Amino acid sequence: MTDIVARHYARPAARRHLWIGLAMAVVGIAFGIAQAIAWFAAHPMAARGVQASLLAGLATGLGALPVLFMRRPSENLMAPMLGLAGGMMLAASLFSLLVPAVQIVGASASPWWLGVATAGALLAGAAAMQRMDQRTPHAHVEGIAENGTQPHIALVVAAIALHNVPEGLAVGVSAAAGVDHGMTLGIAIQNIPEGWIVASAMLVLGACPWRAAAMALGTGLVEPVGGMFGVMATTVADGLLPLALAAAAGAMLWVVSHELIPASHRPGREKAATAGLTAGFAAMTVLAIAI
Repeated sequence: MTDIVARHYARPAARRHLWIGLAMAVVGIAFGIAQAIAWFAAHPMAARGVQASLLAGLATGLGALPVLFMRRPSENLMAPMLGLAGGMMLAASLFSLLVPAVQIVGASASPWWLGVATAGALLAGAAAMQRMDQRTPHAHVEGIAENGTQPHIALVVAAIALHNVPEGLAVGVSAAAGVDHGMTLGIAIQNIPEGWIVASAMLVLGACPWRAAAMALGTGLVEPVGGMFGVMATTVADGLLPLALAAAAGAMLWVVSHELIPASHRPGREKAATAGLTAGFAAMTVLAIAI
């Protein structure tokens, strides 16, 4: 088969077709980029949403830098770090997503009907994450060193991506809707210890420190993808903004309940995990008030 392909592209006519195809692809990509720039110029809040999710994602790479000088966080430190991330996500879903959604519903002409639809969107967001979790093969990073297993690195990356998509979605929705209330900064702060944990897991799986840090940064860059979906939901269906906010909140709540709290509350670490979760919630409360 390889010989057939080589002979095919060795012919001058075939080479011309190949270059024509490449030229068409370049023109199409350039046109798409130009249209995207024009669209963002016409929707400045949408651009703000994408920028906010990118900032939050880059913080994961910042948090991965300690693996260049140190190793995996101690087991005593893992619980409060995961609890801190869970507390900040829990508070962010409340202050930056659910509260603005409730306020919009309360001021609408049909608060009861829109309220029921908003509650349904909250459940739909959590159900969508549950469905993605069931259909996406993945392995969580928190227990790699404990159980002694060595899952394929792609499974770990899939789990991290699954975790980061709703974060980007929530940041994109809140920033594009103008109800950030510290969401971007809070998610960025909680992504810093998360980046250290992710990069440390990569070290356990055999990656060198530089590669582990780069992979942690790469997983953080999944967040702008989720942010783009959030921006599109906010700008395309502006009248249904409470539903977009509630769906993002549901996805965030699912991640906190299904992943972060169980991972932090291992036997013997419950007090440290609870302290971290409470501290994270308190930090997000201050950010929500100050910003």
